[in-house]
Amino acid sequence: MTADSGLLERLRTDQKESLRSGQKVRLSIVRMALSAIRNAEIEKGKGSSLTEAEVVAVLSGMLRKLDEAIEQFEKAGRMDLSDKEKAERDILKEYLPEPLSERELELLLEQAVSETGAASPRDMGLVMKWLSPRTAGRVDNRLVSQKVKTRLGA
Repeated sequence: MTADSGLLERLRTDQKESLRSGQKVRLSIVRMALSAIRNAEIEKGKGSSLTEAEVVAVLSGMLRKLDEAIEQFEKAGRMDLSDKEKAERDILKEYLPEPLSERELELLLEQAVSETGAASPRDMGLVMKWLSPRTAGRVDNRLVSQKVKTRLGA
């Protein structure tokens, strides 16, 4: 399934609506998202379009960068810039799937360990490969990795 069927089409529609209604912040973040998606398609190869999961991964990367920028601006005492980034982050979150709860992540982790037969830290790659498509855009991969390490006793 290509992204054209869902999220990408929603972004394109929202870009037009934001332009018509004069929502400058929304228009700006939607344009940045569409640009990042286009760049990812170019990197993927000629004539390739991204899957829905790949689009979510691009948007998740943007969200992570916004979070890092917010943290840096707050450390520097630039609350004006921090507030701007927070507004953009809130808009971007609207396009991402609902985040996984702690309990949902724990259940997925147990299922991953069970289905892959993982028993030691050497099996971390297997577990991460199983989990990644199920957690994409719904939880930070660093947290997933940390939980897998803890679960496998690394």
